[in-house]
Amino acid sequence: MTDSKNNDWDAIVIGSGMGGMTAGAALAKTGHKVLLLEQYMALGGLTHSFSREGFSWDAGIHYLGCVAPDDRERGMLDWLAHTPMEFEPMGAVYDNLHLGDAPPLALSRPFEAQERDLKDRFPDEAEAIKAWIAALREARETMYTLASTRAMPEFAGDMIDWWNHRAIEKWCKRTTKEVVESLTQNPELMAALTAQWGDHGGRPHKASFAMHALILGCYLQSGAWYPVGGGKIFAEHMIPTITENGGEARTGVKVETLLVENDKVVGVQTSDGEDIYADIVISNIGARETINNLLPTGFGPQDWIDEIQALPPSIAHFSLFLGFEGDVEDAGATRSNHWIYPTGEIDKIWSEAPEGNPPGFFVSFASLKDPEHDPGPSQKYAGEMVAWTDWSGVARWADLPSGSRGEEYKAFKRKVEEKMFALFEQSFPDLAKLVVFRELSTPLATASITGHHEGRFYGLDGTPERVLSDALRAKTPIDGLYLSGQDVVSQGIQGALWGGILCAASVDPKIFKVLRS
Repeated sequence: MTDSKNNDWDAIVIGSGMGGMTAGAALAKTGHKVLLLEQYMALGGLTHSFSREGFSWDAGIHYLGCVAPDDRERGMLDWLAHTPMEFEPMGAVYDNLHLGDAPPLALSRPFEAQERDLKDRFPDEAEAIKAWIAALREARETMYTLASTRAMPEFAGDMIDWWNHRAIEKWCKRTTKEVVESLTQNPELMAALTAQWGDHGGRPHKASFAMHALILGCYLQSGAWYPVGGGKIFAEHMIPTITENGGEARTGVKVETLLVENDKVVGVQTSDGEDIYADIVISNIGARETINNLLPTGFGPQDWIDEIQALPPSIAHFSLFLGFEGDVEDAGATRSNHWIYPTGEIDKIWSEAPEGNPPGFFVSFASLKDPEHDPGPSQKYAGEMVAWTDWSGVARWADLPSGSRGEEYKAFKRKVEEKMFALFEQSFPDLAKLVVFRELSTPLATASITGHHEGRFYGLDGTPERVLSDALRAKTPIDGLYLSGQDVVSQGIQGALWGGILCAASVDPKIFKVLRS
């Protein structure tokens, strides 16, 4: 259609999730003209919010760590935002564990408080619990050190890896399951220590313990928080940083391929045939997705491509979005989240859906976390139930557009929804009576909205191989191409934030100097 070579963009960012917004805003703050392209109708990726029948939900945010006023990440967000964002603390208790028939276990912060919570429940395991908390602290710091190498030249990163090789061997190369089994053989305690793995998508028998420690430590260090106004505030506050510094953000634009000249990425071609040029192209759609969907055939170092394609993807999920009318707190809703494992088994996913039942699920009531939520005279509140699964259950419909998947798919969705709501009703019988709206989202929706491979909303799995992979540096071995987002550092909003900052600093190192000042 049109040739926009004269647009003179300094950088093109593909994907407006947290990592894309962060990288784009950081570059805009340091004088770069940025074009942000988003295939979906709304900006923000999994931080965007949506509404149905007077209820609103976040697509991917349930709570955040590392956004207390003195946290490094909060300082980054304050710098990136055009106007300040506000975050509401969730209180001392932020998660509740329901393991089989055992009484619920309330988990509080900081580290010392959670250690007491666990010792009160398991008094005979005091030494194991003390060792676990110490391991979380040490592994979290090791992961921060390792993450910093993603924005360094390879030789510098290798030197840091060598200097920290003992900690890397101890925490990064072992799985969560291996670490917990080295500390205790009490099955209920082992389940309690590892039950929150859904916060990063790495099942205990597969995930690097350092990844588990990094994510859990975010909440233990400075508490759990919720963005005032919901997840949509990230786009509302960061996109203006891009646009008011000469940049632009476009929705409904799908990038079809990267443009290459003389072995260098020089821009992108959109699905409607528009060529757009820039010296820097940043992909925030995921490392695997960048290779599979954007690289021209036969282009790029094969060893780099092979290493990324060998890394396994993370989990997928079903979300049941619930709308309530009435006094939800009196009926059992809380600001804190609930991790529920009816049989007490925590290392399984619902791989045979819709048959059987999900072995575990997560329940969150976002409306109670947001001080700006107005329930109105009908007392409207929103909640969500998440069950972890894989792609196999929906794979047969993957190549069909939404609305054309037939009665079999509708029946599949109804059965999944019924199974999930029945379990919700068992856990929250009084709340279930207040439900006036239900809508199920499957991995197909995640794949369609985000472009994530097989709807794996956390991207690559947090295995030891992924944690230690040199292929996930922000600056790729292809001249002009950079990676941002979750795959660069870690899963989740915090990881995507760091991925965006490290990516932008790989393009312009003065960003680190600005953040230090």
